[in-house]
Amino acid sequence: MPPPGRRRLSSLTMILSMLFLFTYTASAASAVLGIDLGTEYIKAALVKPGIPLEIVLTKDSKRKESATVAFKPSKSSSDTKVFPERIYGGDALALSARFPGDVYPNLKPLLSQQFQENDLVSVYKSRFPELQLVASSERETVGFQSLGFEDTEEPFLVEELLAMELKNIRANAIAMAGKGSTIRDVVITVPPSYTAEEKRAVTMAADLAGLRVLSLISDGLAVGLNYATSRTFPTINEGGKPEVHLVYDMGAGSTSATVLKFQGRTVKDIGKYNKTVQEVQIIGTGWDKTLGGDALNQLIVDDMVRKLASTGKVKALGAGVEDIKQHGRTMAKLWKESERLRQVLSANTETQATFEGLYHEDVNFKYKLTRSDFEELATQYAAQVTSPITLALESAKLSLTDLESVILHGGAVRTPFVQKKLEAMIGNSDKIRTNVNSDEAAVFGAAFKGATISPSFRVKEIRTFDTPGYASGATWTADGKGRQQKLFTPTSTIGAEKQVAFKLLEDFTFQLYQSVPSQPGDMPISEIQTKNLSASVKQLEDSFGCTASDISTKFSIRLSPSDGLPEVVRGTVSCEATGKKGSVVDGVKDLFGFGSKKGDQKADQKPLAADDVDNSDEPPPSTSETKSDTTTTSPKETTTPDTAASDKTQDDTNKKAAEPKTRTETIAIDFTTTPAGLPQLTPSSLQRIKDRLAAFDASDRSRLKREETLNTLEAFTYKARDLLSDDSFISASTSAQRSTIEEQFHTASEWLYGDGADASREALKERLDELHGLVDPVLARKEEAAKRPNAVKSLKEALDQVKVMVDVVSQQQEAQKIQEEQAASSSSSSSANDEASSSTTSSTETAASTTSSPEADPFADLDDSPYSSISTTSSSSSTPAAPPPPPTYTYTPEDLTSLLSTRDAVQSWLDAKLATQSSLSASDEPAVSVKELEGKSKELNNVVMELLQKQMGRSSSPPPKGGKAKAKAGKGGTAKGGKGKGGKAPGGKKMDLDMEELFKDMPASEREEIERAMRGMEKEKEKKEERKEDVKHEEL
Repeated sequence: MPPPGRRRLSSLTMILSMLFLFTYTASAASAVLGIDLGTEYIKAALVKPGIPLEIVLTKDSKRKESATVAFKPSKSSSDTKVFPERIYGGDALALSARFPGDVYPNLKPLLSQQFQENDLVSVYKSRFPELQLVASSERETVGFQSLGFEDTEEPFLVEELLAMELKNIRANAIAMAGKGSTIRDVVITVPPSYTAEEKRAVTMAADLAGLRVLSLISDGLAVGLNYATSRTFPTINEGGKPEVHLVYDMGAGSTSATVLKFQGRTVKDIGKYNKTVQEVQIIGTGWDKTLGGDALNQLIVDDMVRKLASTGKVKALGAGVEDIKQHGRTMAKLWKESERLRQVLSANTETQATFEGLYHEDVNFKYKLTRSDFEELATQYAAQVTSPITLALESAKLSLTDLESVILHGGAVRTPFVQKKLEAMIGNSDKIRTNVNSDEAAVFGAAFKGATISPSFRVKEIRTFDTPGYASGATWTADGKGRQQKLFTPTSTIGAEKQVAFKLLEDFTFQLYQSVPSQPGDMPISEIQTKNLSASVKQLEDSFGCTASDISTKFSIRLSPSDGLPEVVRGTVSCEATGKKGSVVDGVKDLFGFGSKKGDQKADQKPLAADDVDNSDEPPPSTSETKSDTTTTSPKETTTPDTAASDKTQDDTNKKAAEPKTRTETIAIDFTTTPAGLPQLTPSSLQRIKDRLAAFDASDRSRLKREETLNTLEAFTYKARDLLSDDSFISASTSAQRSTIEEQFHTASEWLYGDGADASREALKERLDELHGLVDPVLARKEEAAKRPNAVKSLKEALDQVKVMVDVVSQQQEAQKIQEEQAASSSSSSSANDEASSSTTSSTETAASTTSSPEADPFADLDDSPYSSISTTSSSSSTPAAPPPPPTYTYTPEDLTSLLSTRDAVQSWLDAKLATQSSLSASDEPAVSVKELEGKSKELNNVVMELLQKQMGRSSSPPPKGGKAKAKAGKGGTAKGGKGKGGKAPGGKKMDLDMEELFKDMPASEREEIERAMRGMEKEKEKKEERKEDVKHEEL
């Protein structure tokens, strides 16, 4: 078992490691992405430590990305492993005229839509006639057949194309968050009109993109949440009245109105404290799926087609309106221009557009449109502007007078006739709030919602209450008849939970559905199948005696907080079981002392009889303590009216305890949930889609690397032209070498702009390596020639430093030799005096030992206290003073030998290399490289530094017992036990290193480095000595 201290250290280390792991995991998972998924544009906002609610910029530094993905055909069509190049956003729209059959814009309305007999599909097909819309093989939903793939390739689902766009948004967010960041959690906005299938389609697209949907939030609620982040509303606990606002959102695909209630509420906080939170709740919604920016653009496109068909050149070609609408490139140009024209008319009264080569290369078309003409075209849609508001107010059971304001959101709300209609309906233009960001309020609200859900952030507490938008319920079959029960209304709060009772005692199946007014019948959402209901009922009957009439089956169903769809949370089967006293449970209670009552205790706690008492360990009782046979009644045992009443109450309690007990026995029901409605993708189909997305990603990475190699090769060809005219490059190469380089680079340049434009990355890299093989040796010689003089100069300076060091070591060796000779002569003259004093000392010691015996002094064996004032004294005249210790020397003869051998070897090597180099031309390979010269300089510097450190170690040695004051003699003075700087040895020779002599020929940078190192080592030595002195003081 490890010692206690080690156990504590190990536990602390483990806790710190776990804390670090938790901190790292929280940091990695802290980034949250909010996405406003629009029909025409996608916007994203990132929440990350250090990046609070920041818009994710596109690669072009734009704040929103066009919801478009395009497949640009690969140049190397022969390579089947290369996928088409994927292009996103505005760059993809720019390709719509060139590749109209592989540009996929505005996909949102097609999510989960059936291909056959669908008006939305027909409208989309008319807007983009070149796209090949087909039915998917498994789900019969909309798919696209790409022209860049073989006909045998499976169609691309709308969810798969949307996943590519979301993955591009995620890549932009990761680039913004910084290298090494991982973004997975996301909150996505959806219209309040989205059904269960459409919400599942969005969730599936996010999953394919590698994102985890924390929550889907309604567009209106996201705008309201952003509106509440900077405001405080009346507190209803204090009598405040909630504020009611309406969010009018008109985007490209649809228009919606959401009635929101804003209020404050005081709730319990930690401990005894209270806090005030803000609440945003949806109380009514309304929408129109046919009104939006795309519908208005379609009016302009239709007008342009009619006017184009009426031109003389088009009539001469025999083309009509339908012919033009089936021409993919023409419709792509007109659709792109219609968006620009509508936006210009929002600020101007008229606009125009010019087309060249429209429909035919000889057709030039000029189109003019005024605001009044546009409003006349949009008369039908103008009447629909206010319908969402009317529906939302009816749903909330409110009127226009109850609204505090109308908050506008969406790009299409800038259309002048839309704002006029809203002002006319509301009656007060001051109620229309224009201080809200109509483009980014929803995405900021979604990001704030994500930060609220994530445990990594602390934000202003705003509680949101979303609604499902549609009513939902459950259906099942009982006794051969269909049963149905409504569960939630369109305005029910998401997260609400209800308990539904079923009078079924055998395993059964029931369905959850959603009521969509525009769809015939109810839309199934999921199917729930019980697994152990029959067995659980039998267990209740056999083990607890339950009857069929007493057994109840219940399921808890709630609106999922993530997507607002109904889901089964749990299921139970239970009954009221009857049990009698003395059961196994009661026996267990009695075993632990919980079963006995007062009445039982009265009977159990009777006095023991005399025979039952073991008195073997007690003394015999005295006569006065002997119990009499006469029965006497003590005051406690006397029967009184109160005692009788107490006994009667106790008897009633005993009777009640004897009656049967009722308790509820509950067993959890196991069940499985299967999505209903549209057929789900099989695991193999889902894996096929994931593999195709991964192949696209790999192809994009490979294409990016190829483009980098191509750019490098192209830049290198331009660099070669400059090198051939550079004087230093010419001197480092021969004419033949330059001719070869010029010829090879010319050939590479022609190949690059010819066949090499479509070459693979391997071929480009091979050609680049060949060119480097020709140029790099010349560049290396050029660089060597430029750096060699300085390297030689540095090496010679290092040799000069070694020469100074050799002189210093030689001088010290000579001084040491003289000192040893003087020490030998002085030792022979003092030997006679030592013999004379030895006889006197021995007689004195004999006398002292006679008088100081152990018997006379019992404390003779003890050491004298260093703090005692009484000590044994001796005559200074009788004991001669010890001679001073001989001086110590830093360097040995071996140091001098090593220094000389290193210097001579380097000097010989340098002379030989320089002699060889002088006979070579600039175009020859150098005899000595700069790296070798620098290595030799480093070798010499290391030798000098080792000797300097040795000197520092001797001069910084601890002072003798004479104390610090004596050891630190002044400059030029001599300290006891050592010599100060500049001190002289006998004979006048220097004993210490003359640092000024050593540094005078040294470069300033090296001298400063050596001085800094020496000062640091001296300080460290002084600290160590101070610590040693402190330890000695503590020991004393």
